Amino acid sequence: MRPTALFQFYRMLSTIALPFAARSAVNKLRRAGISVDRAHERLGHATAQRPLGPLIWVHGASVGEAKSVLPLLSRMRAVSPGTQVLLTSGTATSAEAVAPRLPDGVIHQFSPLDGTGPLNRFLDRWRPDLCVLVESELWPNLLDLCARRDVPIALLNARLSDRSAEGWRNFPATATYVLRGIAWAHCQDRRSRDHLRAMGLSSAEQGTNLKSILGAPRVTAQALDAAHNALGGRPVWVAASTHPGEEGQVLAAHKALLADHPTLCLILVPRHPERADDILTLIRGAGLSVAQRSAGADMSEGAQVYLADTMGETDLWYALSPIVFLGGSFTDVGGHTPFEPAAAHTAILHGPHYANFAEAYAAFQMRDASLQVTDGAALGTAVGDLLTHPSRAAQLAGNARPLAPTGTEALDAIAQRLFSLMDENGMDRHA
Repeated sequence: MRPTALFQFYRMLSTIALPFAARSAVNKLRRAGISVDRAHERLGHATAQRPLGPLIWVHGASVGEAKSVLPLLSRMRAVSPGTQVLLTSGTATSAEAVAPRLPDGVIHQFSPLDGTGPLNRFLDRWRPDLCVLVESELWPNLLDLCARRDVPIALLNARLSDRSAEGWRNFPATATYVLRGIAWAHCQDRRSRDHLRAMGLSSAEQGTNLKSILGAPRVTAQALDAAHNALGGRPVWVAASTHPGEEGQVLAAHKALLADHPTLCLILVPRHPERADDILTLIRGAGLSVAQRSAGADMSEGAQVYLADTMGETDLWYALSPIVFLGGSFTDVGGHTPFEPAAAHTAILHGPHYANFAEAYAAFQMRDASLQVTDGAALGTAVGDLLTHPSRAAQLAGNARPLAPTGTEALDAIAQRLFSLMDENGMDRHA
């Protein structure tokens, strides 16, 4: 199949833009404290050796995508220890989030940019036998080069918005060319399945959302007891995975709540901890006292806001609080997964914007397992009601808990399908 003129134009533009994109990507990682050598992984320069044996390359762009595949990778390594797994992601926060959770034998690297130079260096070094792209990472050069090298591609937990699907459908010949190497698409919702089938991917199937399949919570009894002791009996609520434009509304809600609940503590968990300085300015500007987790402060200091600007501790905050507001839902970010707080048995509140998890939130609302609020004022009212009526918070939490499955059946089915794609491509995992 010959490349279309539009694809060739994209390749030319990506080649021209690569030096600028490379400088930006490397500098961003360096500013986040990543070493020079590791930052250059974005240019296709590996810092780890390829292990012997068949290798699956799994790519999840950011924190949520990378974390969502960890239970699957653990299961795959348990079922087939001889199969090697390379996990890539593009951000420093994602690397920090997955580092302590990587299953034995899984290697992490930063993903190559979508340019022919970085990709060819990456593919030459790692020689993957299967490429697995998580959620919505459809990069044309990556897809084309894998197809040219006969590396089968699977889309995992695929999500395709109406806008993205419309863009692809406007150029059907280019879509057919770019997507030709995709052997299987596991979709997290019906909408994405239908979009991909309309684009010619007959293998697209709706399956279990990976973000609903949770690994064991990373909370020890000692850590939870220490957090409870630090609170000293103060009431608490959590605002998690917040984005710019949301912290101001959350802080206004908290300030209003303090009138009736003067000892109330807000644990504020931004989606991107590197924004901590900006958020500290907002908190102090609101006239609220603050303690910062990354600076070594704990909740025993009695601050009105506890800024939890560290990675890998969200499970602790969920387990500690009876009420959680999930951010990314007052803005057009598209929402964040409700399954983790559901597993922690906490009442869930969220805003009206959750397109990325539309089917999940529909199920939660149908089961009376979450509350939707329109803005910061409504959030303050809802949190106040739940603090005053803890039995209602417990009811919401109880209704949500069954919606967060932790079984392995779905993981086994996905793993076997991925293994079969390798087998169809001539690989023998047990060689």
